[in-house]
Parts: sequence; C-alpha cells; structure tokens
Amino acid sequence: MLFAVLTVSDRCSRGEAQDTAGPAVAARLREAWPEAEIATALAADEPEEISTRLADWAAQGAGLILTVGGTGLGPRDRTPEATRSVLDREAPGIGEAMRALGAGKNPMSWLSRGVAGTLGGTLIVNLPGSLRGATESLTAILPLVRHGLETIAGEERHV
Repeated sequence: MLFAVLTVSDRCSRGEAQDTAGPAVAARLREAWPEAEIATALAADEPEEISTRLADWAAQGAGLILTVGGTGLGPRDRTPEATRSVLDREAPGIGEAMRALGAGKNPMSWLSRGVAGTLGGTLIVNLPGSLRGATESLTAILPLVRHGLETIAGEERHV
C-alpha cells in the first residue's frame, strides 16, 4: 500500500529551513505500517500546488495522504482550503479528535484548522506543522486512521 506525506512550508520548500516534522510523521507511519511504501514531498503554501499533489497521489492509488503544516491562522496557511477543494467527503471527527486530544497538552491546538476526508479510495488528513504537533496528532488519531482505511477498503468491521 502507498502512503504519502506532504510537508507544506514556504521556507522548507525553498531550502531555507529543514523539514523535521514530515520525516518524523513518515517514521511514525513506518512503525505502524511496516509494509507500506511511503512517498514524501515538500510544497510551498500555494493551494494549487497542494491540491495538485494530493490529487496526483490519490490517482496513483495512495491509501493515505498526510499533510504536515499550513493549518494555522497565518495568512499563508491554506492547506485546509486546498484539501477541501479535492475532497469528495469530509470526515470532521478526525480533525476534532486531533484538536480535542491535543488541547490537553497545548490549548493552542484549538486554533488548528486541519481537515480530513476522502478522495475516492484515499484518506487525506491535515496535521499541524510543528514536529511535536504533527507527531502527537498522528499518534492520537492512529486508531481512527486504521479503522478509516479498513472501512474505505470495504472491510465492514464495526468497533
């Protein structure tokens, strides 16, 4: 199965900063799904660049795409809008779970605007851009993601 991690950062995409969150998210995915192929890429905070990459990976058969970054309130934070532009259906509970679980450690997590949903048979989830926020959010939602992937694949198992 193909999984993908897209780090959204103007500075990282220009080589002005090192991406630490994206590789950490990819490593966490490898721990949870050792059999998966994991593609990674960087994108600037440009909605068209983000949405094109998401659609391309989905067309290649990616089961899961995680974006890292661009979910805050800054003027260049547009990952949720780019993601919504390609989604067939939203799964709002995933974003709500990340914010609720994260708030116990960092009340600023309520300001994250990350969304999740499906594009065909692909689950797409927006994670925060910080190393800590991205990894803690992913760890918090792994059971949801696993069940979501099973459900999308037609494994009608109800928990």
